[in-house]
Amino acid sequence: MPIHDSETGGADAVKDEAARASDMPARRGGLNGWLDGVRSTRTGALTLKIVIGVIGAVMVIGGLIMVPFPGPGWLVVFAGLAVLATEFHWARRVLEFGKRTLHAWTEWYKRQGWPLRIVVLLVTVAVAATIVYFGMKAVGIDLLLLSRRFF
Repeated sequence: MPIHDSETGGADAVKDEAARASDMPARRGGLNGWLDGVRSTRTGALTLKIVIGVIGAVMVIGGLIMVPFPGPGWLVVFAGLAVLATEFHWARRVLEFGKRTLHAWTEWYKRQGWPLRIVVLLVTVAVAATIVYFGMKAVGIDLLLLSRRFF
């Protein structure tokens, strides 16, 4: 292997040649490769854990606040746990538990007859309506008074 004179005494050429001859797998590309690069230093790994922790925690807390209201509350909670699971093992376990529980609930619900399904639907709609009513009342809008104008 020829060594070229340079400011580094040919070290760059030697390292490049050794890297080409190595049987180590190539570094991953894209986001995973970038994350691997960030995690390769202690400072980067700690910074990444903090950033992922803050983003995931905000998503989980925001999702939990949205759960009682109509909308994607549980979806946001699971998405936040998925973000946290990229850096924290405990979040991966919680996410797997949540998936198993949701699957078990769904399978149980599918086995039930139509009368029970209708009762579950009515209870869900009643709870959602009650939450919306009290949420609107908390901001100063009384939906019952507004509805009286139309009937």
